[in-house]
Amino acid sequence: MSENCNHDCSNCASKCENEKKDFRLPQNANSNVKKVIGVVSGKGGVGKSFVTSTLALASQLHGYKTAIFGADITGPSIPKGFGIHGRALGNDEGILPAETKLGIKIMSINLLLEKEDAPVIWRGPVISGVINQFWQEVQWGDVDYMFVDMPPGTGDVPLTVFQSMPVDGIIIVTTPQDLVTMIVKKAYNMAKMMNIPILGIVENMSYFECPDCHKKHYIFGESKIDEVAKELEIPVLAKLPINPATAAYVDNGTIELADASAMTEVIERIAE
Repeated sequence: MSENCNHDCSNCASKCENEKKDFRLPQNANSNVKKVIGVVSGKGGVGKSFVTSTLALASQLHGYKTAIFGADITGPSIPKGFGIHGRALGNDEGILPAETKLGIKIMSINLLLEKEDAPVIWRGPVISGVINQFWQEVQWGDVDYMFVDMPPGTGDVPLTVFQSMPVDGIIIVTTPQDLVTMIVKKAYNMAKMMNIPILGIVENMSYFECPDCHKKHYIFGESKIDEVAKELEIPVLAKLPINPATAAYVDNGTIELADASAMTEVIERIAE
């Protein structure tokens, strides 16, 4: 490194040990994905796949061509929520994603297994290879917004996605509990280390609203998300209630019938 280095590698002709390498992989020749949004969480059980599904639903209903990239290889649940079963098809140019009734494109490991309830017992390098295959070998076509359903935590898959794909930003999903600070900060700190923009936080299972008196009950305790968001200087995008009807839609494979209006504002904000 030259003593006159200004640390701006993009406009530098010199080669040095501090030069940042670009590990991003090209899309399939039949793909034109414009925006990639990762949906992440520092722990499991917060409803991350549900948030991913409703974000995609709101995006599609808003008129955007939308896709879901199922990066949670060992715990896939996206196809079931949309009522998609069976195996994906392909041709000489790659794999064809499944499509929901409303036209959302989906690729998940469940669509490649002989039995969708078969366990995926693979080590990290194999899983990372599948992530890269989903990006390079799936013919996504024209996609305005691709939402990547990440596994919980900060392991191999988020690292592979952040390095291999042109991620435009992440949305952090959490729930109202004492662990909220740790949950959010794990995902926040990883994104910062990887130079990935953080679009905001979605708090799932924030409260339950009584259908009779409409009083809000905070089943998991009062929300602390506003304080955490203020500390980290990132916006709270939505606070989603506990809704048994929505859970039934997921169980029945009819999530596209669910009310995604809470996510419409989120889509509008990330589209700005």
